[in-house]
Amino acid sequence: MRVAAIDCGTNSIRLLIADVHDNGRVSDVVRQMTVVRLGEGVDETGEFSDDALTRTFAAVDNYGALIRRHHVDAVRFVATSASRDVANRDRFIDGVRHRLGVEPEVIRGSEEAGLSFAGAASVLDWDAERKILVVDLGGGSTEFVLGTSAGVEHAISTDMGCVRFTERHMRTDPPTETETSMASFETLSFLENVSEVMPLHETEVVIGVAGTVTTVAAHALSLEDYEPDLIHGARIDLDTLHQSVDQLVHSTRDVRAQMPIMHPGRVDVIGAGALIWGTILDYLNKVTDGRVTSAVASEHDILDGIAMSLAHSKGVSPAPSPTHIQAVPDAPSGAEQQR
Repeated sequence: MRVAAIDCGTNSIRLLIADVHDNGRVSDVVRQMTVVRLGEGVDETGEFSDDALTRTFAAVDNYGALIRRHHVDAVRFVATSASRDVANRDRFIDGVRHRLGVEPEVIRGSEEAGLSFAGAASVLDWDAERKILVVDLGGGSTEFVLGTSAGVEHAISTDMGCVRFTERHMRTDPPTETETSMASFETLSFLENVSEVMPLHETEVVIGVAGTVTTVAAHALSLEDYEPDLIHGARIDLDTLHQSVDQLVHSTRDVRAQMPIMHPGRVDVIGAGALIWGTILDYLNKVTDGRVTSAVASEHDILDGIAMSLAHSKGVSPAPSPTHIQAVPDAPSGAEQQR
């Protein structure tokens, strides 16, 4: 069957139109991303701005035209971090419903994590016994999902992401040492909270998904252009990744904008995202006693999981589903902890 999956996050809105086969595998028809920065200012104001909604609705209109053109059988619109707690959420939901004729689902972080794991698991060939940690590093939240190729065992969502941390900590261009230290401190606080409810020390393989991770991977691979086929499935050692993280964190926005692998919508937030990713990998190397020495980048993520969930609801082979899900509370910011 042909399905349309839409993932509306804090930084971007993405569309996947795909054919889902009887074995649950997904074949792309259309895969697009539009940076709309829906969550711009939400951490401070608690609501979507008029400009952010205008940008988002324009992208939804474009996606609606593509969906009609490709004659899909089912549509699912999933909204994540930025849409969970805003005061004017109804305005966003009404606008999407009016344009697409479907009810947007503002899902919990735990479900977001499970869908991301299902998407990654659908395309990577893993040893069924190995413990895999999928990290979905988004604009407003980061999900940690631990399991095997048989399915999810633990799924946790945290309120840290590249947009949120740019606005909260890394506003200077380039960021100051104090700003990066505060962002690192808060990231470690979140990771300590995650470790209290999730056995991160069992991790054997780390897979990162979403734009921050794949952009860092493209930089680490020294690509002359953003090439998804080369990025997808690339296993990169931590030393090489950290070299790229350091360059992305400390470069000016003008320098980042000149990088051929850089999407314009990531120029101002990739520094915070790269810092979070590097800190996560260091922490995992530590808690696994050095077992984690590399990370795999995946171009397939929550979009594929959404597509598979649609097909499953129509009787196609099921995707992996969470068997144990939790939410981790917000970690205090570095400033709050220091006070």
